[in-house]
This record gives sequence, C-alpha cells and structure tokens, in this order.
Amino acid sequence: MGHTRSDNGEETLVSIDGTLDALTAPELRPTLDAIVAEGRKNVMLDLSSLRLIDSSGVGALVSLLKRVRAYGGEVRISGLRDQPLAIFKLLQLNRVFPGQPGA
Repeated sequence: MGHTRSDNGEETLVSIDGTLDALTAPELRPTLDAIVAEGRKNVMLDLSSLRLIDSSGVGALVSLLKRVRAYGGEVRISGLRDQPLAIFKLLQLNRVFPGQPGA
C-alpha cells in the first residue's frame, strides 16, 4: 500500500493505492490523524488505484469520516472500482461517503 497527501487551499487529497488491509492500514493512520488534528474540512480520497480493501481498511476510512464530520467537515471518495467498490456497496458505504457517482 502506498499513499500520498497533498493540500491545495482548503482541499486535502489523499491518494491510496495497492492494498488497504490489516497489515497496511497502520501505515495510513498517521496521515489520517494529521488531517483530523489540522482540522481539514474538505477531504477527498482518491481510491482509483486501490486494488483491495478489508475490514481494517474500511475501519480506517470510516474513522476518518466520523472524526472529520464531528467538526463540520466532509470526506468524499472518488475512483472506486473492482473489489473496493463491491465492498463499499455490500456495506452500503457508497450511501455514506459522498462523491462516488453510480456507486
């Protein structure tokens, strides 16, 4: 799993690629914690290069969503496809995370 973070004005973009699972989610958590600590209100998760996600990965993203929403922010997703899209649909997270047309 790899990830990058970039801030452009009010928006924070986090791109996640590869696998987001129990082994790799801990690598992402410090970045997500920093976003919350900085009070970033407009967060976009680019998941177009994410090939696989498990419950630990979903937990990390849902935790980010809840913490950002707690101070009036929003977390959107883009690029869901293949197995991650199937997981989001199965868990009905495509209804919780805005920004994924047709998901």
